[in-house]
Amino acid sequence: MQDILTSPFSMLIAVAAIFYFLVWRPQAQQQKKLRAAVESIRRGDTIVLNSGIVGKVAKVPAKEDPEIAVEIADGVIVKVLRGSVGEVRAKNLPVDTKTDK
Repeated sequence: MQDILTSPFSMLIAVAAIFYFLVWRPQAQQQKKLRAAVESIRRGDTIVLNSGIVGKVAKVPAKEDPEIAVEIADGVIVKVLRGSVGEVRAKNLPVDTKTDK
């Protein structure tokens, strides 16, 4: 009779538990935080789109509207979908400026 700790089924359960705690759960928590941040976007917040474009929120219509207006340059306002927002920075947070040497 095989030992319970070396059986293939128990090894599969152990790998699944490790995968859950190291990969799936942290990713789900991060998505939950992003979803909450996107729902609470206010005018003047700085956002980073999934494409890498950084802009300032110019207009936020009703919550059921999937589009927001973002100013990506002086006088250049584009409409983007809420789902394309990758990061939300509050008005008072500085933008990370890393200099390449």
